[in-house]
Amino acid sequence: MSVPRIIIAELKSDSGQIISTLSAKPKEFRTGSRGFYANKKLEIEGKRYQVQIQLVEIGSKKTAESGNG
Repeated sequence: MSVPRIIIAELKSDSGQIISTLSAKPKEFRTGSRGFYANKKLEIEGKRYQVQIQLVEIGSKKTAESGNG
């Protein structure tokens, strides 16, 4: 499987109703690790929330460090 250009995450209620979706884009984190990241603000029953999702590639920091030497 090739690396996706974007990952779509769905937030669902316990009844399965979609509350919101997030589009996680590729990101290189300050730590040197690579992965995907998205954030957004949303409202649920009159209350506002800030949502974040991150997917970090396991071992990607080591790969990035070895490429700098």
